[in-house]
Amino acid sequence: MVGTVLTVIYLVLCIILIASVLLQSGRSAGLGAIAGGAQSLVGKKKGLDEKLSKVTTYLAIGFMLFTIVLVVVN
Repeated sequence: MVGTVLTVIYLVLCIILIASVLLQSGRSAGLGAIAGGAQSLVGKKKGLDEKLSKVTTYLAIGFMLFTIVLVVVN
């Protein structure tokens, strides 16, 4: 019973982690700044990117911990 509940939580955590990674802007998005100059930097949502980065970090830590817990339980 405990293993099943942890597995469901683990699956939800995995889906949220995938979504948070996909929502982040790519690192190659800044390559257009070579020709465009400041135009590409003005419209960027840096606050949202920083929050998504922190959320992704915490989700990755939770993913690792749940993986270890599931191995120990099973």
